[in-house]
Amino acid sequence: MSRLTDANVVIAKEIIARYPRAKSALIPLLHLSQEQNGYITREAMVQLGELVGVTSAEVYGTATFYEMFRFEPVGKYLINMCGTMSCALMGAGELMHHAEHKLGVKAGGTTDDGMFTLAHAECQAACTEAPTLQVNYRYRFRVTPTDFDTLIDDLR
Repeated sequence: MSRLTDANVVIAKEIIARYPRAKSALIPLLHLSQEQNGYITREAMVQLGELVGVTSAEVYGTATFYEMFRFEPVGKYLINMCGTMSCALMGAGELMHHAEHKLGVKAGGTTDDGMFTLAHAECQAACTEAPTLQVNYRYRFRVTPTDFDTLIDDLR
């Protein structure tokens, strides 16, 4: 499905009603679309624009500003690994290299079985717990290569 389902259109209208200006609801609507499809499609951007009264270009501009939105299908488990300063100083680069080797994909790729997508992420606002990663937006803190292996083995 590339557009919102009828049920999600109802939810979208409820979300829009919470805001004084319809376009203020755009971020929650982008999340809704991504939750439905796993990523945000062009068709959904057009539909969201129609719902809030902006062009699909404005929807695209808003969506691409944020790291958390995806525009291509992702694996069942989306692994976002922080690579900014605090995490880098605590071994995020080595952890990413290990993850690429363990999964057999480079950052930005999805495993052949469609289970895992490995992605770089900007700051995850957990600098005191570095290095961090998120699996489907759930945090993991102070992750070591051994922790990563255990996580992947448990998810398989």
